[in-house]
This record gives sequence, structure tokens and C-alpha cells, in this order.
Amino acid sequence: MNKSELSDTDKAFFEDGLRLADTIVDTLDEIKLWQATRQEQDAMEGLIDALSEEARKHNVTIDCRKGCSWCCHQPIFGVAHEFHYLWQFIQLNMSDDEQKEVLQNAFNNYQKRGRLSQAELEKSKLPCPLLKNGACSAYAARPMACRIYLSMSEASCKQYHDHPEDEKNYPALLEFPLRAGQMMNEGFTEGLKKQAISNNEYLMEEGILIAHNNGESIEKDKLNTHPLFKEL
Repeated sequence: MNKSELSDTDKAFFEDGLRLADTIVDTLDEIKLWQATRQEQDAMEGLIDALSEEARKHNVTIDCRKGCSWCCHQPIFGVAHEFHYLWQFIQLNMSDDEQKEVLQNAFNNYQKRGRLSQAELEKSKLPCPLLKNGACSAYAARPMACRIYLSMSEASCKQYHDHPEDEKNYPALLEFPLRAGQMMNEGFTEGLKKQAISNNEYLMEEGILIAHNNGESIEKDKLNTHPLFKEL
């Protein structure tokens, strides 16, 4: 990424992510990383709330709500620090049987999506491993990509879900949060490089499986040995 080509707004969100990572890189362990990830997510939630309120003032409808899950069937990507936090949340908030169900769902999805070409992947529709009864079972810890996906038309999301082959169709999304979230994650990733940690990008199902790490633990102060963060 050429930072000189970024807009002032892009740079601001990139720097926000970078500063957040910089606060933990000198003494990085998994607890500090979880705390920083939560701070990043809270910051984005604050922005989303402000944007939603502003949209209402201008009679712009945001149709996203619990029970609407059209977007939860398309490929979802996140980065390593998000999956590291997500799996910790799952362990703390789900029973053993619920965790096994999530892992099985992730495995089943990855068996199908892991073999697809990029073009096929983009059109694939499978329920997210975390989707349960029409809602996210780990909503509080969902990755950035899920947080910044704000639609102004549920009908456009349904159309995109039902007809992925239609290249002219795309959900009516708010652009600003999409870009803001991307830039914040880019900055966070840049900051982690100072600790020789690769904040790799993964499909949701792949990220969950790698975060689980076959149930094996990693020393909390040796994150760069975790499979999620190994240089690809």
C-alpha cells in the first residue's frame, strides 16, 4: 500500500490503527493484544453509532438489524488479531458443544470454499460458521468486515444473495465505514510488524480453524509462534 496516495481521511484512520498497535508492541502478549483489539472494535462501534444517528437525521435508512442475515452467507475475511480475539470470546462464552458446532461448521465450509477459484469464491453463498437462528452467535467479537457492512436497502442485499451471478448488482452499502474500517486494520497490521508479527488475512472459516490450533495452547508472550501470525 502506498500511503502517499491515501486521502487525508484514510490517513487519519490508518494512523488511529497504527497508534493503537504501537501502545502494545513493546511488551506484546495475548492479553494486551485482546485489549487492543477490543479498543479497535469499540472505536469502530462508536463511529458506526455516530454515522447511524447522522443518517437518521437525514432520513437515510439503515436496514441492518438482528434477524437479517443475507450478508452472513457471503465470504467474510478478517485478519489474524481479530480471529485470535474471536476464538478467545468463543471459549469464554460458548459451551464445549457450541464450540464443537462452530468448528464443525467452519470445517464444512472450508472444505467447500477452500477449493474455489477467486471468481467462484466471490459468488459462493454459505452460512457463516457463527450464524445461528438467523443471528451471529459471537456478535460482540465479530471482525471488522462484519461491523462496517451497513446497508441502506435490505432488498439489495437479498438480490445480491439470490443472484450472485449478476455483476451489475451489489448491496446498497455506506462507503465511509467500509473505508474507515479497512484503513484502521491496515494501520494496526503495520504496527504489529514491529514485533515481527504477520497479521495475515483469512476467510472466516479458515481463521476460526487456525485460531483453534487443534486445541493446543501457545505461550502468551510468544504470539509470533501462533499459526495465525506466522509469515505466509
